[in-house]
Amino acid sequence: MADVALARRAARPARPWMLAAGLVLPAAALSLLALAQALPPALWLDAVLTPDAGDLRQLLVHYALLPRMAASILCGAALALAGAIFQQVLRNPLASPTTLGVSAGAKLALALATLWAPGLFVLGREWIALGGGALAIGAVFALSWRKGLSPLAVVLAGLVLGLYCGAVSAALILFKEHYLTGLFIWGSGALSQQGWETVATLALQLAAAAALVALMIRPLTLLSLEDAGAQSLGVSLHGTRLAALSLAVALTAFVVSGVGVIGFIGLVAPALARLAGARRLRDQLVWAPVMGAGLLWLTDQLVQRTGGLSGGILPTGAVTALFGSPLLLWLLPRLRVAAPPPRTEAATAVRRDHAAPLLAGLGGLLLIGLAVSLAVGRTPEGGWAIATSDLAGLLPWRAPRAFAALCAGAMLALAGGILQRLTRNPMASPEVLGVGAGAAFGLIVALFTVTAAGREIQLASACAGAFGVLFIIVILGRRTGFTPERVLLAGIALGALFDALVGALTASGDPRGLLLLNWMTGSTYQVDGLQAAWSAACAVVLIALTALCTRWLDLMPLGDAPGQALGLDLGRVRFILLGLAAGLTATATLVVGPLTFVGLMAPHLATRLGLRRALPQMAGAALVGALIMLVADWLGRMIAFPWQMPAGLIATLIGGPALMWLLARR
Repeated sequence: MADVALARRAARPARPWMLAAGLVLPAAALSLLALAQALPPALWLDAVLTPDAGDLRQLLVHYALLPRMAASILCGAALALAGAIFQQVLRNPLASPTTLGVSAGAKLALALATLWAPGLFVLGREWIALGGGALAIGAVFALSWRKGLSPLAVVLAGLVLGLYCGAVSAALILFKEHYLTGLFIWGSGALSQQGWETVATLALQLAAAAALVALMIRPLTLLSLEDAGAQSLGVSLHGTRLAALSLAVALTAFVVSGVGVIGFIGLVAPALARLAGARRLRDQLVWAPVMGAGLLWLTDQLVQRTGGLSGGILPTGAVTALFGSPLLLWLLPRLRVAAPPPRTEAATAVRRDHAAPLLAGLGGLLLIGLAVSLAVGRTPEGGWAIATSDLAGLLPWRAPRAFAALCAGAMLALAGGILQRLTRNPMASPEVLGVGAGAAFGLIVALFTVTAAGREIQLASACAGAFGVLFIIVILGRRTGFTPERVLLAGIALGALFDALVGALTASGDPRGLLLLNWMTGSTYQVDGLQAAWSAACAVVLIALTALCTRWLDLMPLGDAPGQALGLDLGRVRFILLGLAAGLTATATLVVGPLTFVGLMAPHLATRLGLRRALPQMAGAALVGALIMLVADWLGRMIAFPWQMPAGLIATLIGGPALMWLLARR
């Protein structure tokens, strides 16, 4: 019955203008209401054309209110257009303007300039941000150039660069919080304007980019075909991808340099356009910018009428998902997405009889890392020491953190491997399920509602938030047969919804925001023996269950048809694998917080080592993830002694270069 209902919905006439009107008309009404409250309608024309220098109200409308409205419209349209291009070129519905690390590179450049080169700001903040974004995308193109800018290579390189730059920025913020507080607000997308300069520049840039995109519609459409088919029709894959990605990156960089990072619009606006009935690429490139402009415009108007009324500074980009996520969830059952292409095992895969020595080597490295983590430490004077006679007294302090980090890394790596095989999407990772964001929201509730929220209350609240999100995903997934694309988009929508709340509270300047940032970057600070034992027991059970599912994991990347031909009940298999991935993610999140690197990259690192069949890849990913987290936790305790750095940040800082090296050499 569910399939019949979905088919009927899909057969309805396409009316994208209805959804666009549902976003644009309320935004326009709120804008007119704001203008009426700021200035009598009889003076509107004067305020727009020739504002009276002696009338503060006209100056406010001309130089602040109207430019902010125009900025929200232009930024929303630019990001949505960039997102549509990214998703088409990279053949991935999860691609967005933040995929290639442009935003993260711009944010890092501003942080570095603020701390060590403030003289560069004479050039303007925009040029520093543009320079950082340009360096990031240059590194992405360099890493993927030898592979012809293939979608998989570009996605992986962009994700690694983005995570790496983000981790460096987060580390700087933790150590230099007072100097970089303004970066919180800018990094969440603040649309406040003090004139028309930024708006005029964005308008010209968007117009030029839109004209160039219009000239590329045919080759962009053909990119949806397989590479051989597109080349047979005369498409230059390398040149078309480079030109299209450069345009999308430029649009993203223009917005980032002008107003800051606004992350959700570029992902959700193209999806909303498809949901509303824009099936052809030509239609998506028209309606996605309209949806993006309407969504950001409406969000900004609501922000000004709620958060702005209290006098607080609430960045619009931080709360865009509060309004976009429910809309996406409501429309999600109507989404029709093309099935991702089957994945075949490469000829370079390690033979089964050669995989065992490689896994044994990884296991040996893990044991060595565990021994170093337990035995080697810093003295109160700051020196290094190897514990011998006093090791027994130190183990109760060091062992829980080491084992918790090890188990969390293994569980997150397995969750990422399951999701990537289940969805056949290299961008799938534990955080896209939204479980980590739900746990963070539960922690927020505890911190802001309980006067003295102890460790037990924080853990219980995070647990409730994580499993609450899992319950919602299961309810939504049942309606669509647990179709991977819909499940991922539902998880992203829920995660973005909770992340918006977290971002808004972090940008508010509340001192509890720094505690939340510490936890969200992956911290084992407060892990005790009981928690370590609990996480180890859960890890053993969940890893054993994953091993029992390796036949399914071998078949799922081949596509739906081969799996059904071999007798798989796809709905049941997807439900079990999704539940297993969510359980692994939730357990690890409750111990060390919502990490973003290990679950995404450990399966890719295992694959780059040649482990491509399900069982060896899952085993290799678990060992790699455990090793990265173990080493990261130890380094986090050692390198800034007596201060400590979150293990999640260190994991990204040491794992990112390793994967970049593997990407560059193969």
